[in-house]
Amino acid sequence: MKIAIGNDHAGTEYKLAVVGLLKSLNIEVLNHGTDDSDSVDYPDFVHPVAKDVEEGNADIGIIICGSGNGASMTANKHQNIRAALCWNKEITELARAHNDANILSLPARFISLHQALDMVRTFLDTPFEGGRHERRIEKIACS
Repeated sequence: MKIAIGNDHAGTEYKLAVVGLLKSLNIEVLNHGTDDSDSVDYPDFVHPVAKDVEEGNADIGIIICGSGNGASMTANKHQNIRAALCWNKEITELARAHNDANILSLPARFISLHQALDMVRTFLDTPFEGGRHERRIEKIACS
């Protein structure tokens, strides 16, 4: 499995911990995020993640900013991207199982690091249920 990850300055600490977790699971990481706390613009780090997922260079993506909103909005501008802003394990599980989310957006300023890592594990471990959810997924994209 290959995961693209991107973050702004608000998500640096969380990104470093997530990358550590992913590497411990022998998952290849494409790191598009900043490793610094100096202010940066989240779209510069989110668009490459969404592009990697969109083009099949990564299986899924993880994006992290202060609220998770800007990152999620940015990623969702890409075709076939379903970035889900999640704030707990239950929402994360539903995003994968019902919405086939392919990018997890984490709000670093509103969840603990422990929660973030649990949510990443949940995102990785939860399969898409398909079935009735499939037809809904097919209606998301504008044509």
